[in-house]
Amino acid sequence: MPEVAVVGFAEAPHVRRTQGTTNGVEMLVPIFSDVYRQTGLTKQDIGFWCSGSSDYLAGRAFSFISAIDAIGAFPPIHESHVEMDAAWALYEAWLKIRMGEVDTALVYGFGKSSAGQLRRVLALQLDPYTVAPLWPDSISIAGLQARMGLEAGLWSEKDLAEVAARSRGVDIAGLLDAPYVADPLREHDIAPITDGAAVIVLASAEKAKDLVERPALISGIEHRVDTPVLGARDLTRSPSTEAAGKALGVSDVEVAELHAPFTHQELIVRTALGLGDGVRINPSGGALAGNPMFAAGLARIGRAAEEIFTGRAGKTLAHATSGPALQQNLVAVMEGLE
Repeated sequence: MPEVAVVGFAEAPHVRRTQGTTNGVEMLVPIFSDVYRQTGLTKQDIGFWCSGSSDYLAGRAFSFISAIDAIGAFPPIHESHVEMDAAWALYEAWLKIRMGEVDTALVYGFGKSSAGQLRRVLALQLDPYTVAPLWPDSISIAGLQARMGLEAGLWSEKDLAEVAARSRGVDIAGLLDAPYVADPLREHDIAPITDGAAVIVLASAEKAKDLVERPALISGIEHRVDTPVLGARDLTRSPSTEAAGKALGVSDVEVAELHAPFTHQELIVRTALGLGDGVRINPSGGALAGNPMFAAGLARIGRAAEEIFTGRAGKTLAHATSGPALQQNLVAVMEGLE
């Protein structure tokens, strides 16, 4: 089966609020133009399109269909969609190329969190009988997860502050004096929710060599899922991340872009993947520097690929998560295709 490589990546600015509609068109058009420029491709050259977003977040049915206005309604395209982070849309597109159905694909994700009540929307993904009626938001659940790790001695509040300082590029001094938002989490422990979008172009390895100087070959990609029942799993671990990492045989990775919306979750994922001190973690700042819903996981893959594009690394890892408390996780490994 054909190997698959990342050949283009772009993302919209991370901002608290954007003007325009909830279908993401205003954010998508500029970044589509960017990846066309990077690769020399046009709309007509794309064999398959796949997107990730949420109708619940957009507050409208089939919002992803409206987003196709960013592509153009004619001539007709081969298109699909996932109701989750676009990292899983990339997995679908990766399969299309692997099966030989197409040799190029464009994947995009978008989210306009400012359009509605995000915490309330995310609570709707919880168990509808025993958990959702309590309306626990994502930050409260993450606070419970962080507290369990503290009580177990797996990390300290200082460990969390060190993650925040590195990701946000600030001095750790004073962070531990900040007030709690959801004890034991402070503001710096929580990713800022932003409007945003991201796009990645994939190509078969053979075609990729004609498009960019140094494509990022996807040498492995796996995703696993844990039970949605919060009380039925150890929240201080991420078995699905461990399983995905073991299936790939992660080793010799120089850079890892981890989709960790909370500081303690970065520690959980690092442990699950066995990433040592020699691995550069989230040089882009990760989700703690900007967390556009349904695009942040795809952006981790794009940022890891950029490390290869630029020659700063020869082998990188990207991680994306979906669901409460690291419920579902995807891991991809990329290497430079010379």
